[in-house]
Amino acid sequence: MRCHLKNIILLAAGLLILTRVYIYMRRAESGNLKGSITWIWDRETWMEDLKGHYLNFNVSIKVLAGVFQPSKKYLTVGLSSVKRAKGTYLQDTLQSIFSASSEEELDQMVIVVLLADFDISWIQQTVEKITDEFHRRLSKGQLLIIHASENNYPPLAGLKRNFNDAPDRVSFRSKQNVDYSYLLHFSSNLSQYYIMLEDDVSCSKNFLTSIRGHIRSMSNSKWVTLEFSKLGYIGKLYQSRDLPILARFLYNFYQEMPCDFLLSHFHRLLMQDKVIRFRPSLFQHMGTYSSFHGTFNRLKDDDFVEEIADNPPADVSTNIEVYQTNTVDKAYNQGSEYFWGVSPIGPENYILVVFRTPVLISRVQIQTGLDGKDELVYADVELGKTLVKKESEVECSGFDKLGSIQQGQFNEPAVQKLVPATVACLRIQVTAAHPTWLVVRKIQVWTVKTEQTT
Repeated sequence: MRCHLKNIILLAAGLLILTRVYIYMRRAESGNLKGSITWIWDRETWMEDLKGHYLNFNVSIKVLAGVFQPSKKYLTVGLSSVKRAKGTYLQDTLQSIFSASSEEELDQMVIVVLLADFDISWIQQTVEKITDEFHRRLSKGQLLIIHASENNYPPLAGLKRNFNDAPDRVSFRSKQNVDYSYLLHFSSNLSQYYIMLEDDVSCSKNFLTSIRGHIRSMSNSKWVTLEFSKLGYIGKLYQSRDLPILARFLYNFYQEMPCDFLLSHFHRLLMQDKVIRFRPSLFQHMGTYSSFHGTFNRLKDDDFVEEIADNPPADVSTNIEVYQTNTVDKAYNQGSEYFWGVSPIGPENYILVVFRTPVLISRVQIQTGLDGKDELVYADVELGKTLVKKESEVECSGFDKLGSIQQGQFNEPAVQKLVPATVACLRIQVTAAHPTWLVVRKIQVWTVKTEQTT
């Protein structure tokens, strides 16, 4: 096992002090934010016999570009960037964040970029490029560029070679832990939530709205980390109240293990024993070359979807026999599960999506089959305008046909041209005898937003 007993013991010791650290830092997090922030760790808060095992957390963070907003935002998007031997993706990442978000969403977020390299000329050039391209975002307080001096960093050479990593690899990942520690430390009082990205990612359209919806779905549950990508530490969401303690946690154990390992320990230490990850992923790794020695990197998240469907609240039903627990609502929930129906299936069978409030639809996409099997062959996709409530059920009527499923798939990107009015339901109507069982993986619906209709 990669995780040595010594590391586990060290993490357990950290847990003993986390509570006191948390209380102290919650008091500190309300401090003023100015062009340069200094947060001096109070050594007297440590027990005497532990002082020698932990580093003094004393860092001055400089704001190189951007202005602070007077009130907290909903979400901080944090990313750290260093000079790469091959390629650069930072500006593309920033462009993806801004272009994937509406102006209303951008008013609710702030992007914080830590330029974490020690090459001052590279930092100056990067600030100039960002200022030229994103001047309006900087002036509106939607983007902040920060830097921490090399003098603030703990030793980065001669570190423990856990996992038998090469010394340069250990130094790289240890510095990365400190980078993120400083980034979290700075961001702890900017917003209600914080999400961690890298400097080489692309974003799903309206990712903030998707995140907000998932946070609401967790309102009755206690959580520490929500994940919106399965890759490393991309798309990891935290409540800002936990950032001070997480910053200190990464700092204390910076040389022990990579950042993603530490983050997985963190939510367990705070009693979230299971990973909470939402699908589809909202962020995709787009870099080709790693920031470590420019090594080639083809890492991709196959759960990523560039434009997440809205799938407005609806009741989904079918008269097709269900196999085990693979109910039809799973095709509409946009998770990894799917609907699995049992044959015989014929013209009397359907799947009905009844929207809880009428919606104006812009696009519909339906995916059936799994590994080339159990595809829906003969079916029409229809939109109904009127609901008729009966004693035990709701029926929909006034249908307009959008088209037919072809080779198990359906995609109509211009629904509004075919059906320009609001609709009450969507129906998949089987039109002929179906020779096999049926898998419906996804039923996706995009709606026309209010600002698009005004």
